[in-house]
Amino acid sequence: MSDLGSEELEEEGENDLGEYEGDRNEAGERHGHGKARLPNGDTYEGNYEHGKRHGQGIYKFKNGARYIGEYVNNKKHGQGTFIYPDGSRYEGEWASDLRHGHGVYYYVNNDTYTGEWLAHQRHGQGTYLYAETGSKYVGTWVNGQQEGAAELVHLNHRYQGKFVNKHPFGPGKYVFDIGCEQHGEYRLTDVEREEEEEEETLVTVIPKWRATKITELALWTPTLPEELPPTDGPGSEEAPAVEGTAVEGGGESVEEFQPQMDVSEEEMDFLRPGEEDGDVFGQENHENGPEDLHYDTIDQENINFEEDETRLFNPLE
Repeated sequence: MSDLGSEELEEEGENDLGEYEGDRNEAGERHGHGKARLPNGDTYEGNYEHGKRHGQGIYKFKNGARYIGEYVNNKKHGQGTFIYPDGSRYEGEWASDLRHGHGVYYYVNNDTYTGEWLAHQRHGQGTYLYAETGSKYVGTWVNGQQEGAAELVHLNHRYQGKFVNKHPFGPGKYVFDIGCEQHGEYRLTDVEREEEEEEETLVTVIPKWRATKITELALWTPTLPEELPPTDGPGSEEAPAVEGTAVEGGGESVEEFQPQMDVSEEEMDFLRPGEEDGDVFGQENHENGPEDLHYDTIDQENINFEEDETRLFNPLE
């Protein structure tokens, strides 16, 4: 879901004094612990320093939103939790009133994002968990969108590849729990949709998957040292190799794992590379609903992902 509409409510400034009860310094400034009821109906209880919110505090907005955490010079800065009017919340780091650093955002539909933030947006490495399906996106984010190398993890398979502007693009592979991989690439295609009322043609970019080959699981195995040529002399005869025994040089032998591909003929027909599949990444836009990428499980003919991108209700913070 989108957190882009979760812009902070503007807190009362240092000059909007309102009613105050608490400590002051010799200059008469709010300094120490105190409680304030501001002219706009908000309340604050916590630490002050030279008339500004500074340190731990709780700021409650009149619409029900509230912030519990650290302040520096009247701005949310450090560790803090913001609970939004719609019930969603952010727990993590702040810088100058913006989500910045590492944090977790809990959305109203029970989705979660855990990772890095920059200037109020998901940016860097992060994991988005889709509560409804159990799928998750693990990878790079740029300015709030999936961008760069990532892995989409589902219940019985996963996709590994690159994303560009929220869409999978270029070479990648699907890894299946049955013990095989399907390699291929995503290509962006334009699909035109005509609007009857406005008589305008909209062009939507849809990624389509083209499979190229099926392989066994690619497991990493260390490279064994090259065998030295036999030398003349007593004891130079090569001993028969025994599985599981130690390799010369102190290491242990590596058994090559050959995954069993227990796949039925119908499944192989499905996995066999073929022509370009149909709409693999259908995109739908809805208001006030799930946002970002929503991925379905595999059907009988193609690997079908579905993206639902919507704006979260714009809660005021």
